[in-house]
Amino acid sequence: MNDYAFNPNDIGRINGNYFGLPYSIEESKIALISVPWDVTTSYTAGTMYGPHAIIEASVQVDLFDFDVKDAWKIRIGSIELHLTEDSSRLRELAEEVIVYLKDGGSVTDKKIARHLSSINRGSERVNSKVYTQAKQFLDNGKIAAVIGGEHSVPFGLIKAITEKYSDVGILHIDAHADLRNAYEGFEYSHASIMHNVIHKCAGINKLVQVGIRDLSGEEFDLIQQDLRIVLYSDYALKEAGYNGKTWAQQCNDIVANLPQHVYISFDIDGLSPEYCPSTGTPVPGGLSFNQAVYLLKTVALSGRKIVGFDLCEVTPGESGEWDANVGARVLFKLCCYTYLSNNRIKT
Repeated sequence: MNDYAFNPNDIGRINGNYFGLPYSIEESKIALISVPWDVTTSYTAGTMYGPHAIIEASVQVDLFDFDVKDAWKIRIGSIELHLTEDSSRLRELAEEVIVYLKDGGSVTDKKIARHLSSINRGSERVNSKVYTQAKQFLDNGKIAAVIGGEHSVPFGLIKAITEKYSDVGILHIDAHADLRNAYEGFEYSHASIMHNVIHKCAGINKLVQVGIRDLSGEEFDLIQQDLRIVLYSDYALKEAGYNGKTWAQQCNDIVANLPQHVYISFDIDGLSPEYCPSTGTPVPGGLSFNQAVYLLKTVALSGRKIVGFDLCEVTPGESGEWDANVGARVLFKLCCYTYLSNNRIKT
């Protein structure tokens, strides 16, 4: 593709690519993998529509960036894993399981064993597809990223990245710790992604969790026991701010825990619900958009390299496209700072 055939100042046009960019997946440097999967969501469903909604909203994002010169020239390509039919079918089974458990049933009951088996096998197939696609991109020298979908979907990408790099630190922005073991019987639950990553992916040096404000006692105990996990709860961050510690100082402290290679896992509900009112499990509190952006920038300018990322749990709302609008802008910043960290451009 000839860069000069594309005018970044023109009206955005939906062409199936994020931000309406003209780059094919083959020529991309950053490969965005859409994973429309929404099976284990435990509260409000709809995340499988997130990738498409973000693509539509992303053409309204101006392609100028204050930190990256000619950001539109970052060769960002897009590809989708076609999972919608399987997701819808297994979601129906998952809802039966969730209702059964809420009515007092147990995950060990034979009545739901077949449903759980089908869902867990389906999740394994998704993990395998994401892993295969991500590994292909990594082997070809690309940076791979996943756009969900529920927060279970990056597992295959993280697995591929930890096989390539032996010292990966995860910066996890979320309202939830996601450290539950097979939540509701779903082995690859959206609430279990980080539990699965630290137990099944080799090479995880650190898991730095930011903005957490809703977690179980078991999850907190795991955090205390596993020295790789560093928790910056939303309450602690806010309290430090109230006592005079600047956000810049807090971001420097957070980033200091991370090794050279950084993977960013960004659940949109890490932001305050005003930015993501339709997300599946919103929680009061959270980061502002600009706080999150500043944290990402701090990583990029720290000398560390962002080797991959995901953005999950964006759910389009019935009353408008605000959630997707915010998601598209978070995604653009993730792409820009990933590029910046890999190219060491001074701004």
